[in-house]
Amino acid sequence: MSEGRPPTIKTVAARAGVGRTTVSRVLNGSELVSADARERVLRAIKELNYVPNSVARGLVTSRTEAVALVIPESESRLGSEPFFAALIRGVSGVLTETRTQLQLVLVRDQLERDQLTASIATRRVDGVLLVSVRAQERVAAMMEEMGLPTVLAGRRGEDERLSHVTSDNIGGATAAVEHLLRGGRDRVATITGDLDMDVGRSRLAGWRRAHELAGRRADESLVEPGDFSEEGGRRAMRSLLERAPDLDAVFAASDLMAVGALAELRDQGRRVPQDVAVVGFEDSVLARHTNPPLSTVRQPVEEVGRMMARILLAEIADAGARRQQVTLPTELVVRESS
Repeated sequence: MSEGRPPTIKTVAARAGVGRTTVSRVLNGSELVSADARERVLRAIKELNYVPNSVARGLVTSRTEAVALVIPESESRLGSEPFFAALIRGVSGVLTETRTQLQLVLVRDQLERDQLTASIATRRVDGVLLVSVRAQERVAAMMEEMGLPTVLAGRRGEDERLSHVTSDNIGGATAAVEHLLRGGRDRVATITGDLDMDVGRSRLAGWRRAHELAGRRADESLVEPGDFSEEGGRRAMRSLLERAPDLDAVFAASDLMAVGALAELRDQGRRVPQDVAVVGFEDSVLARHTNPPLSTVRQPVEEVGRMMARILLAEIADAGARRQQVTLPTELVVRESS
């Protein structure tokens, strides 16, 4: 290929070691392609930053009037966590004011990741909103390389280059743990979220920061990893009680994990808040219906979704728009669990 000349379907086929018909089938989403051939074609498309001629012409003259909300989670996770429903409400509320359609895309395995790659390569959507962002998130890296307008819920790390919207996770977690320490609690444990995600790392950082601000040593033996699920919260609480039966408070990095922690404490005969105080994070609808009602950190999830959608629409309208990094404030809500 001559320097400066855009790649063609022939170039992609040569790079992937397949015929042009195979490349066309991959681009069109055909199932008449082996998994190995599809993977090689998609890798070649990514490496060459290939855009079909018909798509390139369409980019100049028109748009698809559609954006994808990509969630790399299972259906069960999507249905069980109130966070996702609130975020979707926020996103769709903005998009309904425009002609833009919202496509919900779950990426649960390599096949669905490949299908997403093909969809992006052929520009079947004008932009992407990405949720559950992990440190080595390949989807985010791929979209950045392909130059597709993309906005993240959260970030991969402190040096995130893509536009993103997040809550003040460190500040919120700090406020939660300070509340417990000021209330006379001496052994404040934490159930973390997924530490491969910035949200999990930031809320753990807030737990440590609160101890530092109070002039106390943060006991790392009181840190137990979780996964933002109810069962993960229950398992973590069980492990903490086995390791540190004298703990008198726990900060769970999500309401759903706090619900699991409350269930385990109840099963082990611990009274909340008399024996162990509990604080969650999110202020989802669950927090008001636990027994006792859950103290938590309110984060504006719907506003996160609305802000993400507005930023994405701005980037679609103007390819030169400045990327935005937005952190929304959180608020401690004290109820009967602490």
